[in-house]
Amino acid sequence: MATLLVGLAVVLALIAIGAVVYAISVSRRRALKGTAELEEIRAARRELEAHRKAVELEAQAEALKLRAELEEELSVRRMEVTRQEQRNLQREEQLDRQQQDLLQRSEAVTSEARSLEAAREEVEALRRGAEVELERVAGLGRDEARQELLATLDHELIAEKAERIRHAISEAKAEADERAREVLVTSIQRHAADQTGESSVSVVPLPNDEVKGRIIGREGRNIRALEAALGVDLIIDDTPETVVLSGFDPVRREVARVTLTKLLSDGRIHPTRIEEVAAKSREEVAARIAEEGERALFELGLQGMHPELVKLVGTLRFRYSYGQNVLAHCKEVGFLSGMIAAEIGADEHLAKEAGLLHDIGKAVDHEVEGSHAVIGGEILRRLGRHRDVVDAVQCHHYDVEPSTVLAFIILSADAISASRPGARRETLASYIKRLEKLEEIANGFDGVERSFAIQAGREVRILVRPERITDDAAVVLAREVARRIESEMSYPGTIKVTVVRETRSVDYAK
Repeated sequence: MATLLVGLAVVLALIAIGAVVYAISVSRRRALKGTAELEEIRAARRELEAHRKAVELEAQAEALKLRAELEEELSVRRMEVTRQEQRNLQREEQLDRQQQDLLQRSEAVTSEARSLEAAREEVEALRRGAEVELERVAGLGRDEARQELLATLDHELIAEKAERIRHAISEAKAEADERAREVLVTSIQRHAADQTGESSVSVVPLPNDEVKGRIIGREGRNIRALEAALGVDLIIDDTPETVVLSGFDPVRREVARVTLTKLLSDGRIHPTRIEEVAAKSREEVAARIAEEGERALFELGLQGMHPELVKLVGTLRFRYSYGQNVLAHCKEVGFLSGMIAAEIGADEHLAKEAGLLHDIGKAVDHEVEGSHAVIGGEILRRLGRHRDVVDAVQCHHYDVEPSTVLAFIILSADAISASRPGARRETLASYIKRLEKLEEIANGFDGVERSFAIQAGREVRILVRPERITDDAAVVLAREVARRIESEMSYPGTIKVTVVRETRSVDYAK
């Protein structure tokens, strides 16, 4: 037991000694490691210090360099300021000299003004004396002499005015006629459209006269249903194998024609069937309107327009003005406008657009109150078209005063299209009314004896009293009559005004 205890004590002692030795070893390693780290820190500090000194030296060198540059720039600026000060001093001296000169001139002018004023007063006194002496010698008062002088001047001014008018007209014709003729003739030659006259009725052929009874129906119920559903009048008379559709709205008339044609082909004619076919016919005509609008835009290269505009353009296919199809007229004006614009260097695309759309108001003028030109302009403005196009459309009948080149192009193209031989038909009443208006305007001028509207209203000849109208006054009268016609009448093309002054001396040899 004692031996075991002694052995145990020895083991414990050995363990304790080992622990002490390990602790001493660990402590020694830590001390050695701390010494190495301290040396590294000291070396890093020395390196940092050396780097700091190098940076400080570099910064000092850069600062010296910048200071030298600044001093050099400052020196240059000082020299420039010195030179500017010298120039300013020279300018001040020059201005002082000029001011002295102006003062001297002002004094001289003041002196001359005083002398002129004295001379003017002296001349005025002499003039008053001369007037008194002239009145005494002539036996006329001042007012009487003025009236006589003004009468003489009026006579001379009429002659001068007539000469100036002749000269201005000849110059304007020499400069403008050739170019205008070239532009218009070239445009007309490049586009020649067919013209056809249309009426306000549509004729539907029948296979035989027995069908008329079926169209009328028992006690007239079929014809009443047709007129109520289609909004047109059916005229069934003694004309063989024909039914006439009469209506103010050509779109309704076309719907009625298509409807009646389908009913005749189908053979079933009764009120219910009439309503069904009429509804389908309206859809077909609407599709045709859209197709006509797209075709017209495609022909002029104006694709991509608002769908509402396409519909309105197609509707013009069924509208007529003086027997002329409005869509055909609008396409022709579009082509002519584009050609005229190309000839004079204007915007060809805008000209085509304005020409095609210039009568767009006629598609709705039976539904909206107002001039079709103004209505069309408002439609185009609402749909965001170009401002010049809107202006040209509103101006093409002078509802608004034209102010752009495009407006005058549309005016010219519209007049060309409307005045083509066979393009339009005028009623006898409107034709006579225009002739009477021409003669009324001419007869309203002083000195006119008689006037005659000739050549279908294209010329008015005026006979004047030779004792009241001189040759020079006849030139002025022709000009004034022409201006009056332009301001009070609407007409295609031009109207020639001819003033005839004739003096005859008659004697007989016996």
